Amino acid sequence: MRNRILALAALAAAIGSPLAAQAQNGVTVGRAPAVVDSAPTIDADQRPAFREYVVEQRVPPFRIPDRVVVGATLPESGVTYYDVPQRFGATTYRYTVVNGETVLVEPRSRRIVEVLD
Repeated sequence: MRNRILALAALAAAIGSPLAAQAQNGVTVGRAPAVVDSAPTIDADQRPAFREYVVEQRVPPFRIPDRVVVGATLPESGVTYYDVPQRFGATTYRYTVVNGETVLVEPRSRRIVEVLD
């Protein structure tokens, strides 16, 4: 009986170890990143010109009741996303104006990846 218990304990440890190792993958300890994804964003020296561009385009602002923060997900409807012109750098993100702040958004997930104002 004792050998059977030891064998079951060893089997459980062997099965549980890879699961525990997988659970630890992707865990971040410490501060959250300022940008959610690693795709290129607008360079710091290009941001004033980009803000000016957004004002010139008269992009209608979208209002949300929450604070505009990196990682927030925008609603499925009512928000219009615009392509970032190539002259501001190649990026897969789109931009929009939320609560008066220009934000870069990952279009598939609708997550804010950077607040530019």
